[in-house]
Amino acid sequence: MAKLNDWLGLIRFSHTIFALPFAILAAFLAWATPLPATPLSTAATNTASTTLATSGDVPSTTAAPIYPHVRVQDILGILLCMVLARSAAMAFNRWVDRRIDAANPRTATRHIPAGVLSAPAVLAFTILCGVGFVAATLLFLPNRLPLFASLPVLLFLCGYSLAKRFTSSAHLWLGVALSLSPLCVWAAIRGEIVLQFPADFWVPGWLAVAVAFWVAGFDIIYSCQDAEFDSAEGLHSVPSRRGVSGALRVAAASHVAMILALGLLAWTGGSSGLGGIFIVAVVLTAALVIYQHRLVSPDDLSRVNQAFFHTNAIVSLILMAAGVIDCFV
Repeated sequence: MAKLNDWLGLIRFSHTIFALPFAILAAFLAWATPLPATPLSTAATNTASTTLATSGDVPSTTAAPIYPHVRVQDILGILLCMVLARSAAMAFNRWVDRRIDAANPRTATRHIPAGVLSAPAVLAFTILCGVGFVAATLLFLPNRLPLFASLPVLLFLCGYSLAKRFTSSAHLWLGVALSLSPLCVWAAIRGEIVLQFPADFWVPGWLAVAVAFWVAGFDIIYSCQDAEFDSAEGLHSVPSRRGVSGALRVAAASHVAMILALGLLAWTGGSSGLGGIFIVAVVLTAALVIYQHRLVSPDDLSRVNQAFFHTNAIVSLILMAAGVIDCFV
């Protein structure tokens, strides 16, 4: 039997740090943002006002804001869904790319090509994690949105692994896949009320846009290592299509879009509590992104891993910490 470390290495469990902080940030934002006014809450306010008027007091014209409940099962559901969905998608990526990985010198030592894990075992692991992800959405009941969305979300996540076979937008596909986490967390916590008030998605929407462009940008940088291999194998990627120089420019443009989206999040997130601390975090993030791009050049990709993992891990943690602190200080 394979060791636990082999399975954790298969799904690059340490890279969970890229997506989980944004799910946590979205959860705190969802709890800190008042729910939109509903007919039920309006009726309750009118009843309270009538009671006060009858008693001779001056009724308040402003309804008290209503916030989502913080439930233990929601917290558990978020953690389980994040880990299981990501594990299923990563394992499927390794399974479906096993022949490509074996042909690429950079990836030939991965678990399936190296014989550390068998392809049938990885496929079984993928299915197990997928079923676990769908089952974990039951923790959000009576909110049925997570359950209804679970299968489409899982299919989209796994679809990324096939994207590079037909589109150079595979990097953005990966970005959108990770950006689903704040949107799904928001809907899971706030419930089906988001269907009545689509504008309620503005705050997590800008966070999702920022995550999508952030991930797309650093994935393009990372894939520069395989530009020649992808081109020879007929695989679609920005580096194989535009060359390393052109790819780095596209990555830089993606990260500019990310910073703009974070700025809009800071602006629209005032009702959620975002303020000065988060703005400082956005400035620090911009500095880290600039530093990331200075680590690599068309003639020197030796520090790609440093740019890929270290700086991006710091980015996600800074934004999460600043947002959480801003929401409750």
